Amino acid sequence: MGTNSGLNDDKYVEDLLNNKIKIHELDDIHGPLWASEVRKKFLEKKLKIKLEKTNVCNLENVKSNVENWIGSTQVPLGIAGPLIVNNEEFFVPLATTEGALVASVSRGCKVVNESGGATSIVLKNQQTRSILFKVNKLEDVKNLQEWVNNKFEELKQVGEVDEPFIKIVKIDFYSVGLNVWLRVCANTNDAMGMNMVTIASKKIAEHVQNNFKGDVEFISETGNMCVDKKPAAMNLINTRGKKVTASVLIPNSVVNDVLKTTSEKLIDMNYRKNLLGSAASGSLGFNAHFANIIAAMFIATGQDVAHTVDGSLGFTTVEKAKEGVNFSVTLTSLQVGTVGGGTGLPTQKEALAIMGVAGPGNPAGSNSKKLAEIVASAVLAGEISLLGALCSKELANAHIKHNR
Repeated sequence: MGTNSGLNDDKYVEDLLNNKIKIHELDDIHGPLWASEVRKKFLEKKLKIKLEKTNVCNLENVKSNVENWIGSTQVPLGIAGPLIVNNEEFFVPLATTEGALVASVSRGCKVVNESGGATSIVLKNQQTRSILFKVNKLEDVKNLQEWVNNKFEELKQVGEVDEPFIKIVKIDFYSVGLNVWLRVCANTNDAMGMNMVTIASKKIAEHVQNNFKGDVEFISETGNMCVDKKPAAMNLINTRGKKVTASVLIPNSVVNDVLKTTSEKLIDMNYRKNLLGSAASGSLGFNAHFANIIAAMFIATGQDVAHTVDGSLGFTTVEKAKEGVNFSVTLTSLQVGTVGGGTGLPTQKEALAIMGVAGPGNPAGSNSKKLAEIVASAVLAGEISLLGALCSKELANAHIKHNR
């Protein structure tokens, strides 16, 4: 995409690098097409990467991604940030058609940065698949439970055969009447790993049917106790994928100056909207809009977008501190990977490269862990900005400005 503007693009790139101009101010200089090209050049120079595929439809081999392929659907890709996470600076790629989202997340990034940056930690890491069996007498439910517990190491070995990237960490047992589920939990390193754990689980299921002495029938390699792509208390409590928390201490001065509200109002808004409103409606997401940021990052980076529903589960907490507020988000079921699936597609791979997490990490699993920490921190920025806008009554005005 050429600019043909007669403007000195390199000058504006240098101005961005030297913080003489803000990334969102470019549109007003010579329009969005020119601005997008300058932003690309800025990111390439700052991050020392090449964004050769972004803005170009160059899909060639999508056999493993889609059937009956006819072309591609373009979604606008924006950059929020920079965002400081665990003392590193990242730009956050967001693919969305919702005007105001990138601007809002960027405002949240500003709050986080002026507060010293976000701290983000992966607390739990386990991809799951539940195998469904039925037995013909109640005694075999108990017998099967004891057999599985005693044979865990054997079942683990069976599931991991010819699967070098998966490590089974436990098998949980659930039953209802004469129906039994074995919920296999595994570390899949830098892959999101749903297919890996499905293959491993089927091997385990066949081994159980062939070796357990009771009367057991293998019904399905997925029995909905996983739980996959549906809102579920199981994933809210026990996690599927990664459980990750991101947090920042926001001083009162930043709340007042950037969010145009007070710490007391932020705390009260979170209590009444995110906690009380969610509880009263029976929601499993005690937050403002986790799914907004997660969906945009998933589309940008080639994640399985249907797992946005899992990512929407979680909590936003805003707690009083001596000098401001402790603002945190806890995502209980975040499904992300940096290898496999759509992560190898050209533009999605470049989006991951923008954050420095494309491909397998060293050590194994480190890139998907870092991606999870960045996603959670971007969600944190989005929650901060939206709650601030609600407190200051600016939400409608922001959508009027960016959507119309």
